Amino acid sequence: MRKAFSMITAIFVIVIMAAVSALVLSLSGRMTKATAIQYRQEQAALLARSYTELAVMAVMNYDRDTAGNCIEDIDGVVNGTVPGVASTGSSAAGSGYNVQTRIYYIGDALPCSGTRKLNTAAISTDYNDTGTPHSSTTAAIIVDVYVRYKDPDVDNPATAPWITYHRRTLQKI
Repeated sequence: MRKAFSMITAIFVIVIMAAVSALVLSLSGRMTKATAIQYRQEQAALLARSYTELAVMAVMNYDRDTAGNCIEDIDGVVNGTVPGVASTGSSAAGSGYNVQTRIYYIGDALPCSGTRKLNTAAISTDYNDTGTPHSSTTAAIIVDVYVRYKDPDVDNPATAPWITYHRRTLQKI
């Protein structure tokens, strides 16, 4: 009788340990996946910030004296490839980031004649303290950065939908 009770106790302890091990393994897998997703999101945010700074520097250092001579797009692929772009890795398979930067110009002081110059005549006139309109000698840009990536944990990353992180910045130049 005593040996049977010891055997039942041992089996019960083994079943409890197996259940706890399965729970720990399940939670560990979920935490690993959540960490990977958070890493990809943070990487996209940092890339968006970097490309925003690159766009601002490119616009400020670019020769805008000639009419129509303005930067409107800055595109890039980081750690992968996009169909039609030669690079290493495979962004289509879920390993990289596709970055698209769009620059819009605001202000009549710029000689840009591109398609992304916003019409300032449609904006309401800002008046100074004397009741006269401010002069429009200042210029600004709007920088839209779209960072697209795929979830690498999907069964078939080639058909997985893109996840897009968007950052918009208004910068006086």
